[in-house]
Amino acid sequence: MRGDRKQSAHAAARATSRDAPANAFEALTDWSDGRVGTYSLAKANLRKIFPDHWSFMLGEIALYTFVIIILTGVWLTFFFQPSMAEVVYQGSYLPLRGIRMSEAYASTVDISFDIRGGLLIRQIHHWSAIVFVAAMLVHMMRVFFTGAFRKPRELNWIFGASLLILGMFDGFMGYSLPDDLLSGTGIRFMEGAILSVPIIGTYLEMFIFGGQFPGFVIVPRLFTVHILLIPGIMVGLLAAHLILVFYHKHTQWAGPGRTEENVVGMPLMPVYMAKAGGFFFLVFGIVSVMSAIATVNPIWAYGPYRPDQVSTDAQPDWYMGYSEGLVRVMPGWEIRAWGHTLNMGVFVPLVVFPLVLAAIWSYPFFEAWLIGDRRERHLLDRPRNAPVRTGFGAAWSALYVILLIGGGNDLIATHFHLSINAITWTVRIGFFVGPVVVYYITKRWCLGLQRRDRDKVLHGRESGVIKRLPHGEYVEVHLPLPPERMHELTAHEQYIPLPPPQPKQPNGKPGRVARFKHWLSRNYFGLYGQIPKPTAEEHREVVSGHAHH
Repeated sequence: MRGDRKQSAHAAARATSRDAPANAFEALTDWSDGRVGTYSLAKANLRKIFPDHWSFMLGEIALYTFVIIILTGVWLTFFFQPSMAEVVYQGSYLPLRGIRMSEAYASTVDISFDIRGGLLIRQIHHWSAIVFVAAMLVHMMRVFFTGAFRKPRELNWIFGASLLILGMFDGFMGYSLPDDLLSGTGIRFMEGAILSVPIIGTYLEMFIFGGQFPGFVIVPRLFTVHILLIPGIMVGLLAAHLILVFYHKHTQWAGPGRTEENVVGMPLMPVYMAKAGGFFFLVFGIVSVMSAIATVNPIWAYGPYRPDQVSTDAQPDWYMGYSEGLVRVMPGWEIRAWGHTLNMGVFVPLVVFPLVLAAIWSYPFFEAWLIGDRRERHLLDRPRNAPVRTGFGAAWSALYVILLIGGGNDLIATHFHLSINAITWTVRIGFFVGPVVVYYITKRWCLGLQRRDRDKVLHGRESGVIKRLPHGEYVEVHLPLPPERMHELTAHEQYIPLPPPQPKQPNGKPGRVARFKHWLSRNYFGLYGQIPKPTAEEHREVVSGHAHH
């Protein structure tokens, strides 16, 4: 037994290429290596290669702002009182002194005016949440438009979409905690949506609010969900998201030396980690500057919440304006039957809200079903080379913007002296017409850019030099593209439409699903879905023709 221990010690010493640890840190790492394999993990992962492109930093902004939210949120929990018990304010902010309010509102005002640095931390926390959701949304748009969601990253797309949705709802709960007049109006909005649920709406309201609105438990419950439940789920999803990014290796743009089998870029240590560390402090600094010079959610100007009052220009944070717009532009229809009333003006937006999110959430699985390509894809698409997908993404974004305008129809009406009814009807029509128009225009742009790329590959780039031919014709001299640029313009793969479906019976018709899939495939990859890439024969023919001239 003793001999086995000696052999193990000698083996450990040989593995670390030294006789004994030089200091306590090396001894600690040796101890860790003997139990969790620190050296083998470091050797396998610290030199992992990551590609370098500015668009990849969008996800890093989301990660760093999430870290800032956690740090500032922990600090704020030391001073915030999640209670709806009434107190009389006696703090330093004179306009509110002597007014009855909840402990939640009073503690938030104290953080803002009586605790050193409290207002700045509150502002950093709120601005970080706004930037966090914006960065996640733009990051997902980058992933969508470039096709980075394809196999083997479908599960990571689900994780990212879940993080976006959870971040939106956690942000809503966060700005509802101070119990000011604006946040109380938002909670009242939530209560109306809950009551619109058929049959069980009133029971849900009693359960969530602990009685009739506003009750006395909604702020403590939101506080628990806001700081514990949703952040815990988000940390788990984020960890899984980063692990899968690390495991699957990062996607990269097509270019010389880049294939589906390799990654061209910088090693994780020390280059990438050094850049990431610097970028974190840059993001933290920019958010801090924004928080210092631009006030967000000035609760002292709204006053404490009272159920019989509504604040003027009540607007949620931008990422929840989408749901606000759905409710504001929906007609106030009601259906009465069997002694019950179904409020369609609130219930329909409550159903449409997740459906629009689910449409973009489930798209990777729809495209995989349509294409039927089971290969792993690690090279990114240029958005122009996937016109239909890019059109769908642009249409979804247009719908989001249109509903955001609908959510702020009162502000637009008062600031630009417009009729609020005209704005509402414009948004209603735009809800159906706008995405279609944006889809068509975006698709045509992508096809036009593909034609331009094809012309560049065949004829080269314009030089600006005009030449007169012997027979008197004036032409512009075109210069051949560099080989690396030629590769970038022709590296993308183009799918061919599916063949017409065959009937299962000799005299029957193909199934509806098969016919629908064939129709989709023609629109995606047919004559009006993409411009064929120039072939090598076409390029040689054009080049030889130029040489002949």
